[in-house]
Amino acid sequence: MTVEEYLEGLRAALLAFVRYADRAGLDGPVPTTPDWSVRQLIAHQGMVHRWSAAMLRGEEVDPAALERAGRKSLDPVEWLRDGAIDVARAITEAPDDVQALVFLADAPPARTFWARRQCHETTMHAVDALSAVLGRRPKAADTWLGRELALDGIDELVTGFIPRRGSRLRSEEPTTILVDPTDDPRAWLVKVGDDLPVTERLAEGADDAAQTADVVLRGGAVALYLTLWNRSDEITPERGDWDLWPQHAQVRWSR
Repeated sequence: MTVEEYLEGLRAALLAFVRYADRAGLDGPVPTTPDWSVRQLIAHQGMVHRWSAAMLRGEEVDPAALERAGRKSLDPVEWLRDGAIDVARAITEAPDDVQALVFLADAPPARTFWARRQCHETTMHAVDALSAVLGRRPKAADTWLGRELALDGIDELVTGFIPRRGSRLRSEEPTTILVDPTDDPRAWLVKVGDDLPVTERLAEGADDAAQTADVVLRGGAVALYLTLWNRSDEITPERGDWDLWPQHAQVRWSR
């Protein structure tokens, strides 16, 4: 995806976030992040937007102070909008060769990295707001999400977050996890052991890997995207047990 496509994904996620937050109410519980209310969810996301904009601009901010400000805001939804506008402006104004922090394995250049990260960060937390409206974990059909964005989000998770330094995904026995969207030829094979996981992109499909993988996760791209980010329980393994995954992927992975 291009920076412009990521910005459009961010815009769509913000619109959804605001709509669902209004419907759920600020004190509403969030099933996908059960220790948060909608107000706390907004404060977290608004902090992340402002922190990300600061990273691109080379500025220093206090994330905890930003989050407190969001929780105390008289109009948290407007505060959320302001933060999204700020990060979108920072991404738009940053030069292609901007030097800024990136923190994932296999990360693209900083401008693209932050556009991608905030697109998917905002999308997942908008899904959290949707869960507050539904009172349950959403399914793919409940969302506004498209296949290309979902595929990109899967790729960011399994090639960026999972293998990064500090990853806690481990297995005493070598384990392979195949992620195989049924609506696209791309797939990913995650190799888990007692060291950092390694992810291989399978550009031409997963037929061979499906024969040998210990865990096979197969379904539509949007359903896989939501399930891998622990926002849905729509997909269960066709083969194997992936109990090790939720221990690693409780996703508040904004920083």
